[in-house]
Amino acid sequence: MNTALDATDYAAAQDAACPLGHFRDEFWLPQHEGQPQTYFVGNSLGLQPKAAREYVEEVLHKWAHEAVEGHFTGQGQWMRYHELVREGLAEIVGARPSEVVAMNSLTANLHLMMASFYTPTDTRNAILIEKGSFPSDRYAVASQIRFHGFSPDTCLIEVEPDLPGHLFSDAAIENAIREHGARLALVLWPGVQYLTGQAFDLSRITALAHEVGARAGFDLAHAAGNLALNLHDSGADFAVWCHYKYLNSGPGAVAGCFVHERHARSECPRFAGWWGNDPAIRFQMGPDFNPTPGADGWQLSNPPVLALAPLRAAAEQFQRAGMKNLREKSRRLTGYLQALIDTHLADAIEILTPREEARRGAQLSLRVKAGRAAGRSLFAYLQNNGVLGDWREPDVIRIAPAPLYNNHQDVLRFAQTTREWMDAQ
Repeated sequence: MNTALDATDYAAAQDAACPLGHFRDEFWLPQHEGQPQTYFVGNSLGLQPKAAREYVEEVLHKWAHEAVEGHFTGQGQWMRYHELVREGLAEIVGARPSEVVAMNSLTANLHLMMASFYTPTDTRNAILIEKGSFPSDRYAVASQIRFHGFSPDTCLIEVEPDLPGHLFSDAAIENAIREHGARLALVLWPGVQYLTGQAFDLSRITALAHEVGARAGFDLAHAAGNLALNLHDSGADFAVWCHYKYLNSGPGAVAGCFVHERHARSECPRFAGWWGNDPAIRFQMGPDFNPTPGADGWQLSNPPVLALAPLRAAAEQFQRAGMKNLREKSRRLTGYLQALIDTHLADAIEILTPREEARRGAQLSLRVKAGRAAGRSLFAYLQNNGVLGDWREPDVIRIAPAPLYNNHQDVLRFAQTTREWMDAQ
């Protein structure tokens, strides 16, 4: 690996040899002063696939020319439109097709899952999460606890990070689950921690939760489309995620949900809606709810077809690329980014994200050693020079090379621009 800051030939050669390099041409790249912006914010909003417009316009054309009959005609019929993304999503998250469904938004799905899998009793009523979780998750968990008549002061257990950079050791997670096991109704954990970029062993956490008699659920907002997940084999009871980050399906995109097949015909409590009713009897308009087996049985309303259309384009891209191939390219890009920082930028910048490949995805979370003001200065300098990451309070710059459209030249440009800022200080 050539980590010289003038090694443009090396970076270009790596990109030319990359078997996934052509996918970059399938995206609209934002412009900065007439040149493509160097975009590292796929962990917040992925770029637009060019095919998304085609699929949206297909729905609009069908609506204009067929109106209500569009529900029943052609491959893209609206009655079954959500099924067009099922196989792709199952491959992306390592699930069986019947275990996944695209519906609602992430936090709405989290509430629906907790309605079914957080069933507290007087003695087992606690939910365990990580300290510093994404606010929406904490709000949802606290509100669910209150809804059931308990207090978050006693029933919301937050595991403190025990390693530098606000990272969690495996022992800290295991000890917390074992310590509180008799009280735990649910362990809710991220696949990737949004601020630090730390990735977690879902299978291990699930096994620990089940061992103490709790359910295990995961927020995969920063893991879906980023890590090579194996949800079915992990044994997780449920998982939720969004599609607007690494899965490039547009702002506020329809979210995803996983329910393990052992719950496919479960009689656990749930909030019911017409679209979750068995399609074989749905149009009989009967008074009784008979849920569709599998994740589809948690649907409430008919799918928002216009919003699903970009996800259809994105899921097809992931199927063509393959998660194994994407993960391998991601390792190379993030490893190159780490090496450039270690070689040229370490005097000013520290990496918070774990250095081991297995404990991170595409994102490196960075902190400027001189403090928050210096961090904001670097962030502004990068942005003003066409290199866009994102800022998370209190002092973290997140840089996430997304393997579908980022490349070695992007990573090198980040390092070069950061070095320019350092030299000007």
